[in-house]
Order: sequence, then C-alpha cells, then structure tokens
Amino acid sequence: MSVPVPSSYTRVAITMHWLIALLILLNVALGFYMASFPKTAPTHDQALFYHASIGSLIFMLAIARLGWRLTHRPPALPATIATWQRSIAHILHWTLYVLMLIVPLSGYVHRLAGAHAVNFFGLGNLPVFIGKDEPLRLFTHALHETLVWVLCVLVVGHIGAALKHRLIDRDGVLQRMLRR
Repeated sequence: MSVPVPSSYTRVAITMHWLIALLILLNVALGFYMASFPKTAPTHDQALFYHASIGSLIFMLAIARLGWRLTHRPPALPATIATWQRSIAHILHWTLYVLMLIVPLSGYVHRLAGAHAVNFFGLGNLPVFIGKDEPLRLFTHALHETLVWVLCVLVVGHIGAALKHRLIDRDGVLQRMLRR
C-alpha cells in the first residue's frame, strides 16, 4: 500500500522553513554589521554574542528540521518539471541542509579554537570540547566565511527559483511552502 503524497508541506515544515530562513538572513546581516566594527569595540562583542547565539539556534533548528524532513514525505513536484530541474532542486535542498549544519558548526569550532566559550542567549555556555588551537581557529574562520558566501549564493538561487515557479511557470511549487 502506498502512502499518499501531500499537496503542500506540513505546518511544522513550513514554520521551520520560514523561521530558519529569517534567522539565516538576520545572522548574515548581523555578521556583516559585526565586521564593520573593530574587534575591540563593545558593539562588536555585543553583535558577536547574538551572532553566535543565533547561529547555535539555527544549528539546533536545522537538526530538528532535518529530522522532520526525514520522517515526513514532502509534496511531489509537478509532473511538468523537467528531470534535470528536479535533480538540481534535490541537490540544492540537500546542500542547503548541509550548510545549515556546517556553517554554524564551523563558527562554533572557530570560537572554541580561539579559547572563547559560546554563551547561548545568556542561558549558559555551550559545551567546550576543544582547547585553544590557532591553526584550527584560522582554518574554521576561513571555512565559516567561505561557506556563508556559498550559502548566500544558494539562498539567492533558491529564492530566484521560487519566484520563477510563481511568476513564470505558475505551477504551484511556491504555494506548497505558503499554505496549510
């Protein structure tokens, strides 16, 4: 017996999608804002506190979202979408999931390797599992920044594809993530 394919994402999936999207946009903006101040400025430290906390929250929500995605069948794409476009969409979605995990994790390891604990919104420090390690700090800093740029490019592509489906194709793909 086959399981019926839903016509739209679940409310949980839709809520997590838009919440994580908002947090990513906020954290990217906060990262750029933070970078505009000297590292010795109090404003830099305040921005860094929120940047690290939001990044940690994105990581936690991404794990929950991935768990939900693995246990709940997504709606099928319309039959009118070409096989190559389906493949690209599939690769893009899974790449975004990977980046939602690796980007915050690389920032977290960067902070730990610099001998800085990560405090989660003032509720306490997240676990410290490595000590000061300058080569690792430099590597994870470069990795974090590079992956943020990759994430930004893919998010723009994701938004562009959603708008194409809404404005040009008018095939209902975008509506699957808007209604429930």
